[in-house]
Amino acid sequence: MQKLLWLAGTLTTVFLVSTARAESIDHAREYESCMALVERAPKEAFDAALAWRDVGGGDGAEHCLAKALLWMKQYREAAGRLENLAQTVRAEAPFRAALLGQAAQAWLLEGDAPRAEAVLTAALELAPEDTDLLIDRARARAEIGAYEDAVADLDAALARAPERADALLYRASARRYLDRLDEARTDVERALTLAPGDSRALLERGNIRRLQGDNEGARQDWLQVVKQAPGTTAAKHAQANLAKMDVKPGND
Repeated sequence: MQKLLWLAGTLTTVFLVSTARAESIDHAREYESCMALVERAPKEAFDAALAWRDVGGGDGAEHCLAKALLWMKQYREAAGRLENLAQTVRAEAPFRAALLGQAAQAWLLEGDAPRAEAVLTAALELAPEDTDLLIDRARARAEIGAYEDAVADLDAALARAPERADALLYRASARRYLDRLDEARTDVERALTLAPGDSRALLERGNIRRLQGDNEGARQDWLQVVKQAPGTTAAKHAQANLAKMDVKPGND
């Protein structure tokens, strides 16, 4: 979710230009107030954005509406609004690409990876050098089983930003699915060097170790995940893996 918030400062500048005509309203204050409300009270932010839009809030109000819907877990509606905003806002290509990137994040949260992949491809046509967009498209491509394409995106991202532990982790996972276990192991070890103790990387290393026949190493990694990140998705996967490992042949 944090990735969806990084444009706030730039959005203020761009959206206020489009709403400057309504001189009786302080649109800068309205935008900041609405966006500040989104996380702690998204329904109130949504209502405030609607009221602001009706008095000339323009693109700033539309963006707050979309973000409020996102925090209300109305991912499909939020994604559609963000896509539409990216198409209609008067801004430079990289800015519109970033809005499409936000829409793609919403599609991923909705569980529609094919749509996310298509939106990210459109975003990359506007901003082909954007590393974050490449990494996000790789994630979407991996979710639809296009692992070779995911690796290609991550290769390009890591050529520009070799210290991105997240990109290394995603590439390790994609390479594991392609049965390129030695390369996957190299990636995940590098990711753990850059982000020591990262639970997702430990989970992935355990997966790779298990496939390489290192059952004890896999167990240690998964136990560490369960211990240090209880209740997380990574811990749940680690617990499931441990349970499968402990099932003896012939047992139900």
